[in-house]
Amino acid sequence: MTHPGRSRVEMQREASAATTLELFFDLVFVFALTQITAMMADRVSAGTVLRGMLVFAVIWWIWTGYAWLANVVKADEGFVRIWMFAAMAVMFVVAFAVPEAFGDWAGGLWGPAVFAVGYLLLRLIHLGAFWAVSEKDAGLRHQLLLWTPSCLVPPGLLLIAATTSGDAQLGLWIAAVVFDYGWTLLIGARGWRLNSAKHFAERHGLIVIVAIGESVVAIGVGVANLPVSWPIVVGAVLGLSVAGSLWWLYFDVAALLAERALSRARGEHRAALARTAYTYFHLPMVAGIVLVALGLKKELEYVGDEAQHTLSDKLYGAPLWAMYAGVALYLLAHVGFAWRSYGAVKRQRLVVAVVLLALVPLMANAPAIVSLAVLAGILAALNGFEYVRFAADRDQIRHAEHDQEH
Repeated sequence: MTHPGRSRVEMQREASAATTLELFFDLVFVFALTQITAMMADRVSAGTVLRGMLVFAVIWWIWTGYAWLANVVKADEGFVRIWMFAAMAVMFVVAFAVPEAFGDWAGGLWGPAVFAVGYLLLRLIHLGAFWAVSEKDAGLRHQLLLWTPSCLVPPGLLLIAATTSGDAQLGLWIAAVVFDYGWTLLIGARGWRLNSAKHFAERHGLIVIVAIGESVVAIGVGVANLPVSWPIVVGAVLGLSVAGSLWWLYFDVAALLAERALSRARGEHRAALARTAYTYFHLPMVAGIVLVALGLKKELEYVGDEAQHTLSDKLYGAPLWAMYAGVALYLLAHVGFAWRSYGAVKRQRLVVAVVLLALVPLMANAPAIVSLAVLAGILAALNGFEYVRFAADRDQIRHAEHDQEH
């Protein structure tokens, strides 16, 4: 469906793919992820990690909202393009304010207020664009009306939080995130529209790639100002192995099966499946990758900075937990994603997640390079096990359609 003239928009169809403007939007998102990692890495502690994850939850809600919008209407057509560029500009400012989301730095604007006001503007731009493109869809407009409190209450709570500090501020942030996610779940999925399963799955696959790429960047940033040495080479290769294993776990089979399941679903069931499997289960999945990036950044500093550390130094506390628990969170999210999407129970990933958490106290007493090697080895073994154990199923999933064409 198109509308002529300046207001022309083009609705997404089943075979639609992600547009280059959406990929451009993702570049701003990855900058925000980089800022979150840097915020947590500056003074790593349980408190800073918690605050970083709350900021991530807010940023994720922004991104996923625009992913839903761009699945209804093409992001690079008509007035929607202008709305998207406006959102990108505000998102960029919000990303700059990430390090000051909980505390203002001396000089300049009040950082927490900049973040909160930016969040409010992003929600209003999103709601306004969605309302404009839903002109002939009464069901979607009704859903948007039900959803409007989610666009107003959480930003309001963050604005109040900008005037506070300590536990009160933290409590307001938690309340904002809980309201956002809880209200959307409470109102159901009946009025939401998912025009293209291919587009929606591709968008989330791309954001997983973006997040994994940010973890690779974190490896480089950790040793960027240090001379190349054998410990750095070994640590970098092991870190890249971890990132590669995360890619393998998602894209080898799981992403394909989930997209096919989403393609078969229709109507409200499709919207509900997309909401749970992608919007909700991809939150801990990408959060896990961000935590891994934090751990890898600190890991490479320990391995490569000979002036501050030796190879016998141990990675412990929040950085070690971030690396191991980040992977565990990623695996647990995969278990939920697979179960909700196509009914598979990935017990081996659940077992490995539990093992990783149990290993943290032991790895706290091992040299940093050893804890990284153990993590890389476990992930490689998991992928190897699945490759061999499910070889026939894997081959059919990945190549059945290709074989039929030939």
